[in-house]
Amino acid sequence: MATERVGVIKVGGQDATIVGDDVQVDQLAPDFVAHALDWSLVRGLADTQGKVRIIASVPSLDTDVCSRETRRFNEEAAKLDKDIVILTISTDLPYAQKRWCGANGVDQVMVLSDHMNTEFGEKYGVLIKERRILRRAVFVVDRNDRIVYADYMANLGDEPNYEEVIAAAKKVLES
Repeated sequence: MATERVGVIKVGGQDATIVGDDVQVDQLAPDFVAHALDWSLVRGLADTQGKVRIIASVPSLDTDVCSRETRRFNEEAAKLDKDIVILTISTDLPYAQKRWCGANGVDQVMVLSDHMNTEFGEKYGVLIKERRILRRAVFVVDRNDRIVYADYMANLGDEPNYEEVIAAAKKVLES
């Protein structure tokens, strides 16, 4: 059973319950299974083995901040070395994700759904129990599945430091 924590973040002005523990830099990243846009199962780390992974956890693609973040990472992905992959994960249904990606021209990031079993949310400490959505966070995982960058946003509406995330991924790619 995953740990439940209160007082980490507020949602709608109320303390929310976070399921799972935060992951830490230098720890081995937990692998997870989620659904692709076609409902096929994807093993987030195993299926991207040998690559540097940027994993962006977002509450819902249908919100302004998540939309802006995912479109920004899609633009960045087009400019990055092909050995860096960007995964964006939410609890939106794959149908909704596919529609959103098509409407927004997002085709460079791997968009995944944690809707069915919230395995990613629990393993990375981003599942908000009351809303069954993920809190905003960004992770960089190296080729050996080690977390080299982890940033949990203090508020759902906060955007990540894109330059810092991209720099961390490029740095680990070169090492």
